[in-house]
Amino acid sequence: MRLALPSIIQNITVPLLGLVDLAIVGHMGSARFIAAVSVGSMIFNVMYWLLGFLRMGTSGMTSQALGHRNFPLVVGVLRQTLLLGSVLALSFVVLQVPLRWLALHIMLPSSAFSSAVESVAQPTLVSLVSTYFNICIWGAPAVLCLYGFTGWFIGMQNTRLPMFIAVGQNVVNIMASLFFVYVCGMKVDGVAWGTLVAQWSGLALAVLLWLRFYGRRRMFKKRSSQLSYGRFLSVNRDIFLRTVCLVSVNLFFTAAGSRQGELLLSVNTLLMTLFMLFSYVMDGFAFAGEALCGRYYGARNAVSFWLVVRRLFVWGGAMVVLFTLVYAFGGEKFLHLLTSEASVVLAARPYFWWAVAVPVVSVAAFIFDGVFIGITASRGMLVSCAIATAAFFSLFLMLFPHVGNHSLWIALLVYMLLRGAVQALWLRRLRGQWH
Repeated sequence: MRLALPSIIQNITVPLLGLVDLAIVGHMGSARFIAAVSVGSMIFNVMYWLLGFLRMGTSGMTSQALGHRNFPLVVGVLRQTLLLGSVLALSFVVLQVPLRWLALHIMLPSSAFSSAVESVAQPTLVSLVSTYFNICIWGAPAVLCLYGFTGWFIGMQNTRLPMFIAVGQNVVNIMASLFFVYVCGMKVDGVAWGTLVAQWSGLALAVLLWLRFYGRRRMFKKRSSQLSYGRFLSVNRDIFLRTVCLVSVNLFFTAAGSRQGELLLSVNTLLMTLFMLFSYVMDGFAFAGEALCGRYYGARNAVSFWLVVRRLFVWGGAMVVLFTLVYAFGGEKFLHLLTSEASVVLAARPYFWWAVAVPVVSVAAFIFDGVFIGITASRGMLVSCAIATAAFFSLFLMLFPHVGNHSLWIALLVYMLLRGAVQALWLRRLRGQWH
């Protein structure tokens, strides 16, 4: 709990920040501003989500080096991650023009590019998103390097520092955005500048915290050793490909809902909130699993390793019971809190129990993700996610003509269940090899 709770708090700050940004642009007098920030933030969310291996790979390799008491390697992992993050961020900055062109053509309908007339008073959606992109792209070095620091702190069994950084970053973002919008009179560019200032503030805080808690330790003064670049790149490659599978499923889920009309899109978005709330909590336990499992795996302490795995499932089972009861008896009331549109809540009823089943079928996937990241079993993560992704698309295509939107939820539940099941089999095989 000491490791999980700060991560849960950190996760909860993410949607709160999005709500503040939405509230700011929501009072600018045009829905176009809301759409611009939504599309712009989605572009960067996808870009950075695909590079999440910078955090996950770092967490596992750091915790293993710590368990092995190889302190020079602990520092070497951080150095290589920061180097890779800096190179990737620099490529984003250098290639920002073609990246912006590609992102706009993917995220916005082609009709958005047909307007040749634009005024200063009524800028097009494309120009607003471009403004947001042109400012926020300069935050790529800060974001990607911060991924490395976050993963390293988790690997060092310290989830409090990432929590402090996330909370501090969000406070700066809110204050800066309010300043640029309401004091300086900016619009979308003000929200973008607020985000940029917060990103670099977060990195600065991470560096200061590293210097404060780790920079003066004698065990880190020795010459840092290099992690094998082959293993470093192999682990990160597998996690990247696994993330591509995750992104494809999540984007398709939204796209398939939108093709069925605004009502079902709203229904799916509303019910997915129940899934996201559960994921925020379980990700906290997954982060704890990364830190502890990696540490004991690196120390070759099999007894403590399997004890951690069992206790993770005890906590996971408790969370399943809690969330299932809350959703079953209070879920519809929660939906009414999220929307005042009675028609949306009414339309959600046929699909509501699919969302209630999410904690039961997905808990193993969340826990095993933490375990596998900790022991850097990246190939198992990739294989399990690839099999589950193939099943997701196959089930949807087979069932959609017969059961409509139900097929989307059935495919999602099977996808989560398969991820956990395949990882369980993979870990059982690894257990046999370990002994």
